[in-house]
Amino acid sequence: MVGPAQWGTCIHTVSCPFSAPLAYWNNNIATNGPREDDITILDALTGSQSAILSGHMDSVTSLTYSSDGTFLVSGSNDKTIKLWDIQTGGVIKTLHGHTERIESVSISADDTMIVSTSGENLTYLWNIRAGNYQVIGDTGCNVTFSPTNSQLLSSSSNDTVQQWDINGYKIGSPVPGNFLAFSPDGTRFVSWNKKVVIIRNTHSKGIIQKINLDGNPCCCCFSPNGRSIAVPVDHTIYLWDITSLDPCLVQTFIGHSTAVLSLVFSSPYTLISVSTDESIKFWQIGTSPADPGTPNTNSISLSLNLSPVESVSLQARDSLAFSIDESGVVKTWNILTGHCEKLYKTQIKVVTCADIQLISGRLIIVWHEVGKNKIHVWDARKGKLRDIATSDILDLRVVGDGSRILHLCDDSILVWDMQTGKFVHKATLEQCFGRFDAFRMDGSRVMVRFEESSVQGWDFGIPGSTPIQFSEISSDRSHLNVIDVRRWLENSPVRIEDSVTGKVVFQLYGKYAEPSAIQWDGQYLIVGYASGEVLILDFNDVLS
Repeated sequence: MVGPAQWGTCIHTVSCPFSAPLAYWNNNIATNGPREDDITILDALTGSQSAILSGHMDSVTSLTYSSDGTFLVSGSNDKTIKLWDIQTGGVIKTLHGHTERIESVSISADDTMIVSTSGENLTYLWNIRAGNYQVIGDTGCNVTFSPTNSQLLSSSSNDTVQQWDINGYKIGSPVPGNFLAFSPDGTRFVSWNKKVVIIRNTHSKGIIQKINLDGNPCCCCFSPNGRSIAVPVDHTIYLWDITSLDPCLVQTFIGHSTAVLSLVFSSPYTLISVSTDESIKFWQIGTSPADPGTPNTNSISLSLNLSPVESVSLQARDSLAFSIDESGVVKTWNILTGHCEKLYKTQIKVVTCADIQLISGRLIIVWHEVGKNKIHVWDARKGKLRDIATSDILDLRVVGDGSRILHLCDDSILVWDMQTGKFVHKATLEQCFGRFDAFRMDGSRVMVRFEESSVQGWDFGIPGSTPIQFSEISSDRSHLNVIDVRRWLENSPVRIEDSVTGKVVFQLYGKYAEPSAIQWDGQYLIVGYASGEVLILDFNDVLS
């Protein structure tokens, strides 16, 4: 189990319909959209769109800002390179010469030259002022200027990294691997070779540090102060502190559902990523009062592109809610702001049912994993507490004081002591194959809902006492009832009805009409979806 301090928070998610390149300068992000041949400029603090640059005839493949941010360079599948005026959004110059799609563009530190590569396996060096070029050879598909030395290029080709001067002459011997990034001061560069990220001295090529990974990264970026690097492996991003000879994993960012293609730091405290899942995510690194990122304060909170949400839990007295998805990622939500505050990664492979409760400041997770006849009990900070061997697990709940686990099976509720894992009670149900009613949970009292909406309630009271059967649980809004009979009746939407007037006061529509997990406490409704989204609705807002 990884503790909460090691998991990063997603501040914003922005839809991006294409597998987009990224470029950053002074709180401005350049990327694709809304069409493949357009360039969108986003505000790095809010994720909001500030401009659209149109002019290419085919999809944009590479982007880079000049050092002073006055112009943007773009390469495209239309075989051209364009220079854009950031102030006006107009095209300053279009460079023609390549005969195949542009693979990469990079601008020199003095903003006088552009190096570009394309599908014809040739590297061009452009004089920006004159608009002409010279072919400097086949240096590889990824050629980058040093950020501080306008005479130095670095490239990847045939699993080797080679440095060049601007006339196409090799500098020094090649080293094994694939080039990923220069440090901001140009003194170091990063490459990867056989699942190992290697940080080398730019001048001597000597190895400074190594980081072992579980997969192959396609990109990497240094923080602005050069003290850390971010490296994605598939859809997960890892942040490493490289201030010592032994790099330390600082944070892990989970949220994308498919491979991360590009990364940029917008400050030492914020990271931006783009993925093939058609989203751009803005991540908070650690906690810092200087962090310009602010949480989304909408009453609807969204967590996109995760595994299907399996279970949700409300604890309004602490202003918190929790969700756990099928892959075992637990998220802690602030229900007042809609902001995801923490993430935890359990060792679950596939969750079938679960419950999460904050008990005396400890986050306790109980779950059943597919194919296992066990209830797993987990403390988010300490790790595994115990396993309880049992079977026929249809649903799980932890009672409000954390003393017991309620295990719903075919025809009964079994009660287990949380501390010892021992069986303590059995409550026999009047019908079979019910589910805990997530709309009527109150401390030690639960309702079980059966087919045709019949319910049966039990109060498990004080530990050691015999459960008492009852008929109903009241809520802060006793006149509002949540209706969800989708398990037995098709085309029956989740809705909230006023029991006095009989009128529907709220209904889940469209893509939100089919939740995978849901809970209601009379004021707050939390809903999870197969897409990984989580909605938190405050009915003080909804009803007003």
